[in-house]
Amino acid sequence: MSPRVKPNTFDPRGRLLFLAAVLGACGFAIAARAAWLQLLSPEFYQQQGDARFVRDVPIMASRGSILDRSGETLAASSPVASVWANPKETLQHTERLGDLAKALGLPRRELARRLGERADREFVYLRRHMNPDAAAAVVALGIPGVHEQREFRRFYPHGEVLAHVLGTTNIDDRGQEGLELAFDPWLTGRPGSKRVIRNRQGQVIDDVDLLRPAEPGRDLVLSIDRRVQYLAYRELKAALALHGAQSGSVVVLDIPTGEVIAMVNQPSYNPNARAPGQESARRNRAVTDLVEPGSVIKAFTVAAAMENGADPTRQIDTNPGLFPLHNHTIRDVRNFGMVDMARLLQKSSNIASTKLALEMSNEHFYDVLNRFGFAQTTNSGFPGEAGGRLEAPSGWGEVEKATISYGYGISVTPLQVAQGYAALGNGGRLLAPTFVRGGNVAQGNGRQVIDPQIARSVVGMLETVVAPGGTATTAAVAGYRVAGKSGTTRRSVAGGYEKRYVSMFAGIVPVRQPRFAMVVAIHDPSAGAYYGGAVAAPVFHSVMDGALRLMDVPPDNVRGWFATAPEAAATEIGTDGLVPLDAPATAEPAAGVQP
Repeated sequence: MSPRVKPNTFDPRGRLLFLAAVLGACGFAIAARAAWLQLLSPEFYQQQGDARFVRDVPIMASRGSILDRSGETLAASSPVASVWANPKETLQHTERLGDLAKALGLPRRELARRLGERADREFVYLRRHMNPDAAAAVVALGIPGVHEQREFRRFYPHGEVLAHVLGTTNIDDRGQEGLELAFDPWLTGRPGSKRVIRNRQGQVIDDVDLLRPAEPGRDLVLSIDRRVQYLAYRELKAALALHGAQSGSVVVLDIPTGEVIAMVNQPSYNPNARAPGQESARRNRAVTDLVEPGSVIKAFTVAAAMENGADPTRQIDTNPGLFPLHNHTIRDVRNFGMVDMARLLQKSSNIASTKLALEMSNEHFYDVLNRFGFAQTTNSGFPGEAGGRLEAPSGWGEVEKATISYGYGISVTPLQVAQGYAALGNGGRLLAPTFVRGGNVAQGNGRQVIDPQIARSVVGMLETVVAPGGTATTAAVAGYRVAGKSGTTRRSVAGGYEKRYVSMFAGIVPVRQPRFAMVVAIHDPSAGAYYGGAVAAPVFHSVMDGALRLMDVPPDNVRGWFATAPEAAATEIGTDGLVPLDAPATAEPAAGVQP
């Protein structure tokens, strides 16, 4: 018997209906989703389109300007353009790299290398801080992925005249040195932001929304007077050329306020040039470099002695011009015999200064020097300011105290010396130097560091230094009473001192109502003269002769000017008074302690 065959139950029509139902359900779902997105929720496509064509871009903010005390611009930021590229796009059109390189002024190989090294990025600068017209011409070439961006670049109209005070900014317009660095938060603006629509080539075709406006930086008004600054720059540069010197500094302070009227250094540099130069030329030597001040410090030695009870009219025996002290000998340039404190300063006697110092305790002498601002920063706020060096009094022996009394064994900055002399001219009140006009308003009258009568007495004694017979008559200014002190020191090296000199002069003018304190320091004069009275004091004369008139300071010695004018026309004022034109210059000794 043959087996029974099971009938075929396959139903193709049912399967087709099932498949049609599934496909219909999928189609319905897709149609429903499309309807939802397009009719009920159209924002989806708008967001997706915006994600591809709408961008938030920054709005650059300009840096605040720096102005002098009269409102003249010393530093300003100007708009420039920078060209950038999206390497991913640009490298897809290598045939255009030659045109792009030519427009940018770059070798084609260098451009290709720069793009190739950053091929995984979407942004790379090709050239920054271009003239806006030149940048627009590059973008106009239509090379894919190449765009421009607005930026700002700092410009300094007065160049190297104010370079050390202002400092510089980097390529991103942020302060790097000087007052640009010290006041960077004040000067820096706050970038804004806006929403724009770009096309496929990355070009902005429409501004959608201003998200945040750019806030420019705030302007900064300095205490600097650009006219006095230029005078100081010109005269210092001329003095270095005349005396074959290596470097120098000038500081001018306004005595009643502590404001810095001028501060210059040589050598200088051009802050508008971005190319790196000699680092030594970029230092603000007036606040960073330490020197031994020499006889300039004797004014404070005398002040300390008077505070200690010494009679300024008492005669001090300096005979015979040599003073043995332990294994050393203190020397004067000549035998001055019996001197009081005024003559000590006028003739710059190391021996008399030593004897005054030996009568004081170490602690008292140190305290007076410290009160006048030595061995500490001036709190001017200038970046990198040095505080000077002065060993603690517990480590002083008699020789150490003697050398400090005439300016060796103590290291100071020119700004510190100017601050100390300004305190003498201000009736014994010490003000912190400030580079901002009105910056010492909160400080009031400063800090009283010595009795006003002592300060006035010392200033009166210092007037004899500039009068005939003193060591710095070349500092005299016609029509004004001048008080000051010259100083000359040898440069210290490992193991002792060498025959390289620092010539200094510190002065106050006018004496009747002191307005300016000025310090001049000139390093390594090599053309003959090297004493402070012959090298540095004439710079004081030239600068103050112009500054007093520019700043409308009334004369306080008109009668004296008329009385001495004929003699001054026939002679040259030398280091020891009025001397014939062919007489050699002599002054205080180059070094006070000799073996």
